[in-house]
Amino acid sequence: MKNLRWWQALNPAIYLVSILPGIGVWLLVQPEGKAQVALLVATFAVVLAQHAINLLNDVADWKLGADVEKWDSWVRFHEQNLNIATHHGWLSFIASGLLGLTTLVWIEKLWILIIALPLVGLGYLYNSGQKQLSYSRSGEWVTAVCYGGVFGCLWLVSSQKIGLNCVLGSIAFGSLAVALLLSHQPYQIETDSMVKKHTFAVRFGSKKTHQAVRILFFIFFVAWNISLFITQSNPMLLFPSLILSCLAFCGSLYEVPHPKYLLCFASLPFVVMLAGCVGLEI
Repeated sequence: MKNLRWWQALNPAIYLVSILPGIGVWLLVQPEGKAQVALLVATFAVVLAQHAINLLNDVADWKLGADVEKWDSWVRFHEQNLNIATHHGWLSFIASGLLGLTTLVWIEKLWILIIALPLVGLGYLYNSGQKQLSYSRSGEWVTAVCYGGVFGCLWLVSSQKIGLNCVLGSIAFGSLAVALLLSHQPYQIETDSMVKKHTFAVRFGSKKTHQAVRILFFIFFVAWNISLFITQSNPMLLFPSLILSCLAFCGSLYEVPHPKYLLCFASLPFVVMLAGCVGLEI
């Protein structure tokens, strides 16, 4: 096999699931000054945490014989040296924690740790310990809680109060994260079954998994657009988001909802709205 490049193992597009909640918060509240910088730095900390979990997940799967056919695994990049791959993952995890903690100290909101620390604990348990959550029947629920919680924490970092918009945003991005997780699973049913990884697809099959992905994709767009409608009165933001959301969901009814499709079309409304905001400021 040809040598795996770092950017192939990194697979930058998958980090959109961590970046989009930060963009979502910015579009809803458009923070300025210190709050805007804190939101940017905290979003990067979330990206580092996802990177760590991806690495540790590759290591855990490799040890147990799952996803060994994955050509862009970080274990392959590190020439199947599990120790180096593990250290790489923990370095990213520690960097994420320190960056997040520094941000909270800077904005004097250490109380957000009451919400953030349990999420960090779930992230740790997802791929660590004797009974990893990623191999259990609760893996999808953990993903929903963590990414819903990510939006909530970023919302608080941007100096907002918990309210309906925070709840809707958490539902939206928790649903998107689980939809992306499920969209990977039908291709891995055989190897996941062999290592007793109790994913949704292993338990219910490909057809029901694709149905669940579409339902979650729909929930994502509905919750997001309701939240946007509540906070924004500008039609330059509302109409493009609504139209593109409808087109993206309708497309998922005719396409097999694979990860690249979901990431691409989930991101499209946000890209257009960001361009609209920049255009309005100019």
